[in-house]
Amino acid sequence: MSDLLVLDDVSVDYGPSPALVDVTLRVAEGGIVSLLGGNASGKSTTMKTVLGLVRPVRGRVLYDGQDITRWSTPRRIAAGIASVPEARRVFGDMTVEDNLLAGAYVRRDRFVRRTLDEIYDFFPRLAERRGQRAGTMSGGEQQMLAFGRALMSRPRLICMDEPTMGLAPVVVERVLERISTINSELGVSVFMVEQNAELALSIADRGYVLRTGSIAVEGTAAELLTNPSVREAYLGRTVTTDAGEVEPEGIADAAPDDRAKGSHE
Repeated sequence: MSDLLVLDDVSVDYGPSPALVDVTLRVAEGGIVSLLGGNASGKSTTMKTVLGLVRPVRGRVLYDGQDITRWSTPRRIAAGIASVPEARRVFGDMTVEDNLLAGAYVRRDRFVRRTLDEIYDFFPRLAERRGQRAGTMSGGEQQMLAFGRALMSRPRLICMDEPTMGLAPVVVERVLERISTINSELGVSVFMVEQNAELALSIADRGYVLRTGSIAVEGTAAELLTNPSVREAYLGRTVTTDAGEVEPEGIADAAPDDRAKGSHE
């Protein structure tokens, strides 16, 4: 499986302070990758770097084999990178349909209406609410709208920033199921920053953990789910092995090179 997105030794500075240091990660074509980390670990900066909202001081961003490090955000969106921002950020005073059409603003083809119909087929609730003001919908419905708006650009990669934030637990599971379906049925790759580590890894192929701007742990989702440091820091439990219960160090104390190595595929 080839890589669709690669961050290659990327470093980002905010003034004199480093925000990312030599970050390398990959999102395979057709894959789901979860990015985990505590507050101020660099997750948002990583997402902004992929979207072109901040520029690296070192390293490269590659998309489908092309160096897009200096590309503008609109150019990246036109090339097939879409965003589902934190807290959904739908246009509350606009109708559901107008929100969806706003997601197609970079398109210059004649088939936007066809895509709109496809989104309504994929999200029947949005079809039911097409004339409703988005701000009057529930949080879960707004998240579906944010997904639909991103899909209107016909992306190959969707970057999702905390897609379950502020949602009730029963809605969180439905949202993650929908992300998995977007990936499996529509073939869209997903790069996701998510607080709910266990659920995020349950649908991911691969994961990375950031600590103070550097990759502390990486591996397949299955490896991270059983990695003692990750389980202690993010899943709230220890791991029992044949040798007994392991009391691992927290992820904040894990060395950056203490990585669960695995295939990138």
